[in-house]
Amino acid sequence: MTDILIAYGTKHGSTIEVAEAIGAALRDSGHGVDVAAAADVRALDGYRAVVLGGALYMGRLHQDAAGFLKRHRRALEELPLAVFAMGPKTMAKADVAASRKQLDHALAAVPELTPVAVAIFGGVVDPSKLRFPFKRMPASDARDWDAPSAPGVATSPFSLPARSWRCWCERARKTRSPCCG
Repeated sequence: MTDILIAYGTKHGSTIEVAEAIGAALRDSGHGVDVAAAADVRALDGYRAVVLGGALYMGRLHQDAAGFLKRHRRALEELPLAVFAMGPKTMAKADVAASRKQLDHALAAVPELTPVAVAIFGGVVDPSKLRFPFKRMPASDARDWDAPSAPGVATSPFSLPARSWRCWCERARKTRSPCCG
């Protein structure tokens, strides 16, 4: 049974890589998971929980992720929701805080939604996928696939399911929609 949807909004592909990594970790934990582009999701029927990921571009959450929140806002009021964003070029505290502020701004557009988990993961700059003048930016990949996280701090894509998943499921169990067995 598929009980968790991981939807993502990506422009150059790094967000889907993280969504798929989270999906694999959740499958390894025994959950049924679908990973889909946020723009392609028409309904949330049959899901017991949703994880939404989106890249941050020019201070804004990817339009497909933002549109997903608005389009499915009524259904998401009834489901546990976790949100992650990709964005900072480094995981320095100031960069992460700036990205979190951008994500919080996007979430403020749907005040009726209260995610049970929110995470910021490092972003990727691949100049070969960019247009002028951005293609002159230095290449970087701030995703740290192996970093252990401090409790409550997600620095690795795997820290969302590994560190926060139990808490997320406990919150879901206490609310409207249990996602754990």
